[in-house]
Amino acid sequence: MTKHAARPAIHRRNRPLILAVPLIAFALWSWGIATAQAAESGSLPRILVLATGGTIAGQADARATGAYKSGQISGEQLMQSVPGLDKLAKLNAEQISSIGSQDMNDKVWFALARRIQEAFDKNEADAVVITHGTDTLEETAFFLDNVVRGDKPVVIVGSMRPATAVSADGPGNLYEAVQVAADPRSRGRGVMAVLNDKIQGARSVTKTNTTSIETFSSANDGPVGYVDTAGGIRFMAQAQGLKRATYQLPAGEQLPRVAIVYSHANMDAVPIEDAISHGAKGIVLAGVGDGNTSKPALDALEAAAKKGIIVVRSTRVRSGFVTRNVEVDDDKNGFVVSEDLNPQKARVLTQLLIAGGVTAPAELQKAFTATW
Repeated sequence: MTKHAARPAIHRRNRPLILAVPLIAFALWSWGIATAQAAESGSLPRILVLATGGTIAGQADARATGAYKSGQISGEQLMQSVPGLDKLAKLNAEQISSIGSQDMNDKVWFALARRIQEAFDKNEADAVVITHGTDTLEETAFFLDNVVRGDKPVVIVGSMRPATAVSADGPGNLYEAVQVAADPRSRGRGVMAVLNDKIQGARSVTKTNTTSIETFSSANDGPVGYVDTAGGIRFMAQAQGLKRATYQLPAGEQLPRVAIVYSHANMDAVPIEDAISHGAKGIVLAGVGDGNTSKPALDALEAAAKKGIIVVRSTRVRSGFVTRNVEVDDDKNGFVVSEDLNPQKARVLTQLLIAGGVTAPAELQKAFTATW
């Protein structure tokens, strides 16, 4: 009797939920129609595509199987080769350079940063996509992440195979880059790299394989999100509260000279002395293990720091953090540790800090720590 008496109460409690299902379905149907109508009415996001060259714009070369020349195809041609881009956004392409990313330089970096900032400040674009070679893609991404102000998405994309390859990965990567840039959830996440169905943050992304399309990864914190044709975009965390440090570009067209010195067995002081003789304002050590190196090299770095040259200890190891005062007495020597930044990104941040007049080791260390 007790069980039978309880049933009507259960049905009564479920009745509002049952009634709500058609309302929810109708709301979703209406939202879908409204979204489609908005797209048809021309309310697609405006995306500025800035082309720099790279493998994604490469053409085959007869010198060897798989050989190619970078930067042979324009940004406009790249966009035209990818079906469906016009359904994602209103696109406008500009050619910043036509180089392989091994030749990426301060002049192109400054041109990119200024054009992006101008497009955002003048409300010319809701997001920016940059086509780029993969060799230095992570450095350009990190540089821009530290100088571009605002919360509008900036997405950098490349490919491991040239545009003329039988199984080129560039078209798919470019489609997904535009898809991510057009997504409102991409705001406030800083610069992101989109390749091979993954969304990677500028701070952590790095190239890990010479030729495989599965080359970019973020060893210390993993991808920001994923893109797939069935499920769309999946971000792994909310954008709120993410730290964004920004630095002013120097007035000229060049950043201060900072050298990277690679540590190895039987290392002497010659590479460090050579960097100093060529006017380096800073030296980043690509150290062994926890950012360590030989005694002769450490002595030379200590002497450099006493002369006012910035010394940052990073590591040639792929993952992990470089820790202060464990294997090396950083406080005594006046060194800075790079935290999780690899040598090439530590170099970029050191250049920006020196350009901004930050040279005291304690202040430099705060800047490296604050960006994590």
